[in-house]
Amino acid sequence: MFVILLRFSANKSEAPRLMDGHNAWLRKGFEDGAFVLAGSLKPEVGGAILAHGMARDELMARLEQDPFVAANVVRVELHEIAPGRADERLAFLKTAA
Repeated sequence: MFVILLRFSANKSEAPRLMDGHNAWLRKGFEDGAFVLAGSLKPEVGGAILAHGMARDELMARLEQDPFVAANVVRVELHEIAPGRADERLAFLKTAA
């Protein structure tokens, strides 16, 4: 499982122009089952994604397709978690990729 932080870079001003493409990229991640949660980092410092069910290299390839990443609107911080405990509602996150 991965926590991805997408922190705005100095190129943040390009975000509005690329927002439709970024949202389409997020939608595809959810449709493919790769993403299980996405949202904004407050106060307006970027976004975060919880990804599951793939290898690190596969996830990196997916992240490179995000228009925000490609245009350096955000910088990626990727954190891998090996879940040891989870609420019963989130037990599916404990399965390996």
